[in-house]
Amino acid sequence: MTTDQLIVSGLTLLALAGFMTPWLRYDLVALLLLLALVLTGQADAEQAFLGFAEPAVITVAAVLAISKALQSAGTVDLLLRHLGGMRGRPRLQVAVQTGLCAGFSSFMNNVGALALFMPVALRNAWREGYGASRALMPLAFGSVLGGLVTLIGTPPNLIISAIRRERTELGPYALFDFAWVGLPVALVGLAYLVFASRLLRRRDGGQPEVAAGDYVAEARLGPKSRAVGLPLRLLEEMGEGDVTVVGLFRGEARSLAPSGDIRLQEGDVLLLQGAPEALKSLVEAAALSLAEGAKPEEDTALAGLRALVAEDLEAVEAVLRPGSALIGQSPAALRLRSQHGVNLLAVSRQGRRVAERMAEIRLRSGDVLLLQVARDRRAAAFQALSLLPLAERGLTLGRPSQALLAGFLFLAGIGLVLFDLVPAHIAFPMVLAAMLVCRVVTPEAAYGAIDWPVIVLLGALFPLAQAMEGSGTLKLLVDSLAGPAAALPGWALVGATMLACMLLSEIMANNATVLLMAPLALGLGEAAGVAPDAMLMAVCLGTSCTFLSPIGHQSNTLVMEPGGYRFADYPRFGAPLALLCLGIATPLIMLVWG
Repeated sequence: MTTDQLIVSGLTLLALAGFMTPWLRYDLVALLLLLALVLTGQADAEQAFLGFAEPAVITVAAVLAISKALQSAGTVDLLLRHLGGMRGRPRLQVAVQTGLCAGFSSFMNNVGALALFMPVALRNAWREGYGASRALMPLAFGSVLGGLVTLIGTPPNLIISAIRRERTELGPYALFDFAWVGLPVALVGLAYLVFASRLLRRRDGGQPEVAAGDYVAEARLGPKSRAVGLPLRLLEEMGEGDVTVVGLFRGEARSLAPSGDIRLQEGDVLLLQGAPEALKSLVEAAALSLAEGAKPEEDTALAGLRALVAEDLEAVEAVLRPGSALIGQSPAALRLRSQHGVNLLAVSRQGRRVAERMAEIRLRSGDVLLLQVARDRRAAAFQALSLLPLAERGLTLGRPSQALLAGFLFLAGIGLVLFDLVPAHIAFPMVLAAMLVCRVVTPEAAYGAIDWPVIVLLGALFPLAQAMEGSGTLKLLVDSLAGPAAALPGWALVGATMLACMLLSEIMANNATVLLMAPLALGLGEAAGVAPDAMLMAVCLGTSCTFLSPIGHQSNTLVMEPGGYRFADYPRFGAPLALLCLGIATPLIMLVWG
């Protein structure tokens, strides 16, 4: 090996180790790798950051922002509202919500599609009395399967298209080229998710302790409260039975599940369990105020849920993402209002009753938070706190004109790409620009919706392929593996490549897996006489079919805590799905692209 090959190989191995290390962010690893390549002379300093101008990077950023615009405008609200009516048919509920989530994730960000349907799945599970664990993992896997169908379904598809354009004479893929293999795989996978979802039911088979989608919020009786002097049961009647008092604190005394005959006093602090809409109604009816993790004697109570309808404020439900600085902290110690302009109103934790005072709760990854935030500060706050906003369940609905306009603009962009009038990296920024001009989405929300770590990862890793090729490292690696690869039948090489990408994507970012594996797969395919498209599709599907662990995909991670899953639940439910995808995709790839 030459000196250049030793340097590039060593840096690549260090980067792989960094990607597999849980305490290092993958975007930081990619940026350090890029800087190391420049400092060692393996990448040109003048062209080091040209990866950020790649069409795939531009398209990923635009699609992420457009996904947020579609969510904010209420484009899919009408569909979501009708899902709650399928009572008494749990399997149908799981099938419809998982299928729709997969459908939406074919054209928008996977995690964004999951965020739209998580509240629906939680509410349906509660109403029907089955565990949310039966619904959430199929929903997460469905969002991943949907991304297999179109060019914009997931970033790996866009990266593969860019690599095809740069390294072959075939040009980029069209919008629905992926559907020839991705659609049958997705349909069979969805069928498996629906019929095997019973495997994910809770062991006790009963209803979750805490109503899914509900919150336990802390409220205080002030001197003007209409509930002072009333029995507790009459306060609950003000909420029309939709709110339950699950705890009462009076001075140092604590009473969980208090008696309905207890007469309420000024200064009492109550833990109220219910949906946001029901909590709002009760707080207004009884003139209560929501506490912000404060002691009763401290004058830090909020003005109540009336503020939720103020013009400059909104109520937002959000999931606490893994790696957030909020994890392990208590609401009282965070000073969210002073630092980020955010009030934490309530916490929902699936499968466990949150019976602590707000000051005593320790937040966990996957907790669902009800937050009050100024509209102009929401994007920055959610980015800083690593929060994923969920569909607002009717608390802040888009105007019908916005919903229709957003849908029309998005369909227009798809039409431009579908009929080859404009390339994707031009069409979707055009759609985003039109949405910004028409005020479908604010610039702050659009920028906040872009997953910047993914953008940094993509832009920083594109020069690695050039360094591997320029130093001869890629040729050396291909030559060393060409013998075993050539000895395999074409279908076996495609299957082995897909399987390797599946396993590698479980321990590192799938975008990084695509950028590292695609050039190697092309070289091995050329040595073995397998068509370039077959090898690229094997890499693409393998890196997306990540069902074996909670860390394989963001969607898998986000449902772990709300669904009450353990690590072992993922391979138990996901391994058959992964093998099913492998078994179906391999012959289809050879048939269509081989």
